[in-house]
Amino acid sequence: MAFDFVIAGARLAGADGLVDIGVADGRIAAIAPTLEGDFPREEAGGALAFPGFVESHIHLDKACILDRSHIHEGTLAEAVRETAAAKAAFTTEDVYARASHVLEKAILHGTTRLRTFVEIDPRAGFRSFDAILRLKQDYAFAVDLEICAFAQEGLTQEMQTHAMLDEALRRGADLVGGCPYTDPTPTEHVRLIFDLAEKHGVAVDFHLDFDLDPVNSGMPAVIDETVARGYGGRVSIGHVTKLSAMTPADVIGAATRLADAGIALTVLPATDLFLMGRGTEKLVPRGLAPAATLHRHGVVTSVASNNILNPFTPYGDASLGRMANLYANIAQLSRDEDLAATFAMVTSDAARLLGADYGLVDGAPADIVLIDASDAVSAVREIAPVIAGWKAGRKTFSRPRAQLLRP
Repeated sequence: MAFDFVIAGARLAGADGLVDIGVADGRIAAIAPTLEGDFPREEAGGALAFPGFVESHIHLDKACILDRSHIHEGTLAEAVRETAAAKAAFTTEDVYARASHVLEKAILHGTTRLRTFVEIDPRAGFRSFDAILRLKQDYAFAVDLEICAFAQEGLTQEMQTHAMLDEALRRGADLVGGCPYTDPTPTEHVRLIFDLAEKHGVAVDFHLDFDLDPVNSGMPAVIDETVARGYGGRVSIGHVTKLSAMTPADVIGAATRLADAGIALTVLPATDLFLMGRGTEKLVPRGLAPAATLHRHGVVTSVASNNILNPFTPYGDASLGRMANLYANIAQLSRDEDLAATFAMVTSDAARLLGADYGLVDGAPADIVLIDASDAVSAVREIAPVIAGWKAGRKTFSRPRAQLLRP
């Protein structure tokens, strides 16, 4: 068999020993302990090979705006207010520059697939959307970028946003999303977003239950619409910090309902930790949805970045390896099986949430990332650095292992 090149001496999750991965015509052509032949070889040196990190929830359009924002309260209301004021001045060129800066960081940290929300309303217009559409095309060589046309500031009180979301879906948005907790009539907001999704045949992603009050959840409305429309497997929700304030029995009940409805959930540690619990004088709550519990009860769960360097999250480097470690630490996970599940939340389970094929098998696209770890558990425990990556068989980045220079 002829290969364009071979990645030699790599590890695969759950497998013993090292393997060679043969790549031809942008796809994995063979995986075996040894692939003989006079082919170009990339030495993995025992690094773990996987199809790359999957970013299931990020806002590229409003990244890197700390220089034009003021953070005094550190609250969700302030973050929404400050970002709304800033985005009125966004230009297409400005959004493209900031978003590409973050996207390149994500690629260099091993991300091969990404879902970004893009705010569309009368203040943002289509400027951000146009920038992200261009970004999707320009960086297709390294990452699959999925665009969610998103209503951040409500819908029912400003139906022009609804018409703009409709237009964005006609122009190439991949799915639609909403934020019921910013709308005066949250249940109607949910219904209108589902109407748009059905009209265009796309998936739905909501920001939901972003507070620490265990009552008045928006989940029942989303679950009801999902079931009534037969939309299971095409709906996801993010944040859902209310779950952190519920009793264990109520969490399990919510997990059962979400799993039965086919609704996936994303936890956003950096943002949720920064914004939640403000005003608490002692024993500040973590405010983090219990993804490990949800996962054990059948919910497709992922961990993601959300925001980078803005009033929602004034730090970040687009590293999902770091985000997985942060989540595991705050969630107090220690068992190997829980850490392996956490790695899945930024890889295979995040891909399931996006409805994407994922895996290193014969015939699959040669989307391959090498990470300096012996297994998934070590990758999370140590925030293992990535070494190199390929997209459809084309090498997209290289970050050689650090070397200690002894005297």
